[in-house]
Amino acid sequence: MGMGSDMYRQQILDHYKNPRNYGEMEDPTFSHVGENPSCGDTIKVDVRLEDDGETIEYVSFTGDGCAISQASASLLSEKLQGTTLDELESMDTDDVTEMLGVDISPMRIKCAVLARQVAQDGAKLHEGELDDLDRTVTEE
Repeated sequence: MGMGSDMYRQQILDHYKNPRNYGEMEDPTFSHVGENPSCGDTIKVDVRLEDDGETIEYVSFTGDGCAISQASASLLSEKLQGTTLDELESMDTDDVTEMLGVDISPMRIKCAVLARQVAQDGAKLHEGELDDLDRTVTEE
């Protein structure tokens, strides 16, 4: 791995030690919680939509876990602002690993995608596409 991957490792450590948009949001449009039992990661994502009901105005998160899960939540909270719920829904694992910028081992993928999955499930619950999902679990 070259110098570029070191830069991304530093980015992950920076987002882990100094998470962006960390904290509870007052009056979110929707919130959702998820966990990755294999690593002990937990994330709660709060989302506020703009008046159009489709564009993400602000995202915050709380929780704890490994550096990958927390850095991914921090990076995602920045990336989602200004996007639409449709764009959130279309995000996949490759989008998350590209955002992180490093190769993620198969054992750590669940850590990396936890925040994305929590945000997607929260949006589906908000839109009435999911019923009765009180918590997203990345390991089933």
